[in-house]
Amino acid sequence: MQTDILVVDDEQVIVDSVKKLCSAEGWKVDTVLDAKDGLRRIDQQQYRLIVCDIMMPEMDGFQFLDELKKRQVKTPVIITTGYSTVENAVKSLNTGAIDFLAKPFTFDELISSIKRGFRLADILNTSDANGTRDDEHVSFVPCPANYKRLGYSSWAFLEDDGSVKVGVTDLLLRTIDGIEAFDLSEKDDEIIQGNPCMQIVTSDQLQHVILAPMTGRVVEKNERIAGEKDLIEKDPYFTGWIYRIIPSSVEYEMKHLTPCSVDF
Repeated sequence: MQTDILVVDDEQVIVDSVKKLCSAEGWKVDTVLDAKDGLRRIDQQQYRLIVCDIMMPEMDGFQFLDELKKRQVKTPVIITTGYSTVENAVKSLNTGAIDFLAKPFTFDELISSIKRGFRLADILNTSDANGTRDDEHVSFVPCPANYKRLGYSSWAFLEDDGSVKVGVTDLLLRTIDGIEAFDLSEKDDEIIQGNPCMQIVTSDQLQHVILAPMTGRVVEKNERIAGEKDLIEKDPYFTGWIYRIIPSSVEYEMKHLTPCSVDF
């Protein structure tokens, strides 16, 4: 039998809080206070989603992610931490986490992240690497092979002139309800890799934070999406891009992104 969520955190107050919030949503939750116990639970029980801290004794969250990969456990993992740094956010997503939540996170941040995680698991469990289900129904369109992505939610594309276009992935869009509104950075603002660069409000009134795939100064916003919100959903990789930026450290930061070619 499958349980909804496993919470792995060495702080009792955190596991109690997450369990209380998730139980209020009707989800079944198991909790453990260290990563090794978490692995033992996973050997005994199937979970739809895992919420895991980074800083824990004996085995940290990154080692936990590595161990899941070795065991070919494909359960989505949301990484949380009280030590929120750009490096931790980027490393978490690059190591295999589907989302990164800095403590203290809000109820809305936790619930929206978990709901995206559930939907992501459903999509990936029914789709092959090209986003095509067995019934030949396309459930998501992967990023073009010459793009790079941060986790599964945002992408970056290096233009010939040295600027970088930034946007959200079709896979992320398939995990949320229709876009009702969004909050963008302004021209000349700096966005920072692994930090929020956009917030989407969906028709279920949940707020979804998108993390920037690259650091740089915004030199252009896509003005078309202001009047055509569904353009992002219709064509996220081309006409539905979000920003064009002048990157601060393109060679260094590109190394921390996942080439979309691996998805083909």
